[in-house]
Amino acid sequence: MHVLDLDIFSRDDIYKILEYSGKFKKNRYSHEKFLKDKSFVIIFEKPSTRTRISFDLAVYESGGHLITLNKGEFHLGKEDYKDTAKVLSRYVDGIIARVFSHTSLERLAKYSDVPVINALSDLAHPCQILADLLTIKEKKGKFKGLKLAYLGDGNNVCNSLILGCALVGIDCYIATPRGYEPNSKHILKALNIIEKYGDGSLTLTNNPKEALEEADILYTDVWVSMGEKEKDENLFKPYQLNKEALELAKDDCIVMHCLPAIRGKEITDDVIDSENSVVYQQAENRLHAQKGLLKFIYDD
Repeated sequence: MHVLDLDIFSRDDIYKILEYSGKFKKNRYSHEKFLKDKSFVIIFEKPSTRTRISFDLAVYESGGHLITLNKGEFHLGKEDYKDTAKVLSRYVDGIIARVFSHTSLERLAKYSDVPVINALSDLAHPCQILADLLTIKEKKGKFKGLKLAYLGDGNNVCNSLILGCALVGIDCYIATPRGYEPNSKHILKALNIIEKYGDGSLTLTNNPKEALEEADILYTDVWVSMGEKEKDENLFKPYQLNKEALELAKDDCIVMHCLPAIRGKEITDDVIDSENSVVYQQAENRLHAQKGLLKFIYDD
């Protein structure tokens, strides 16, 4: 099973992954070593803090071994993807990759005989959203009936977020500047998932107030992702998560950011450091959610 994005999963699959994740969080150092005698390679074309540490610990604490390859230490894209995938498949039980281009993951997955897991690409960030769903469940105790407001750039996190919300029945409002909406194929996939399960919704708007009003969850990400060209910040200023934005949402709303944050740009200090903020819980949950995902792939 390759995990390039969340649309490969059913609702029951997501619930099972989150159930595993919750159990691993409660029993971090005493759960079963379900990856015993399994080895993985994790490839980094982009630098990382949370992804690198959380995957390393997720594999180690589950009994497996992880080999880390940083940029300049591998031949991905320099040699044929088929050759890389076929050779790695004979060494390891899984390939985890954080890449610039989603096409690189698709090429690896096409030829790999072992699972390929997307640890971030320019198109999607499924592992982050699994951690986000775990955080929402912990803080709100449910998914259905919740309103999530995402403000900013319709980027890779946003693309996977709309799939994750659709899969669990959250009403998802995406507020972006005109021309910065989420990927059109992801929008269509999310709408098809919503139709399949008969709950949840997806609303795209250029009006941040429409998204923010009575929201249960506020979410943002950097306006310029790593490797992207600079964007006109004036277009994005109305989409900043600040005190005024927080006042439009419900009093008990939670504030989310996948980190790293550019404080003072997409989110202000008084919001990211507020009592509503759960950004560090999100970051911690990357570890537990990735264990849940690995358990689902390798031990189910």
